[in-house]
Amino acid sequence: QVQLVESGGGLVQTGGSLRLSCAASGRILSSYAMGWFRQAPGKERELVAARSDGNTYYTWYTDSVKGRFTISGDNAKNTVYLQMNSLKPEDTAVYYCAAGRSSRRILYSDYQYDNWGQGTQVTVSS
Repeated sequence: QVQLVESGGGLVQTGGSLRLSCAASGRILSSYAMGWFRQAPGKERELVAARSDGNTYYTWYTDSVKGRFTISGDNAKNTVYLQMNSLKPEDTAVYYCAAGRSSRRILYSDYQYDNWGQGTQVTVSS
């Protein structure tokens, strides 16, 4: 098991930026596939960015965040990041990081992830 703790959420104006962090303990994070999910009030949880496991990894983004969000990792800090630029009000949600076992694959479904953080609120004001 790996324990995940998110941080970096907050209130930002439209067009602003935030960087979410997902710090892991218990296991080496690069050995897990990682995903950033979000859930807005009244909506289903959706995957917004993901990467495969390994020191060199594949990445994936949902269409609505392509070109604005970047998932990355710092192996020395055992931390994965989600850099969010050009934020829009529709990005408002609770953001969760998740880790799952894979073999150089991106995991697209939430049931494939075994470990979840507690979530961090991102609010984008118009």
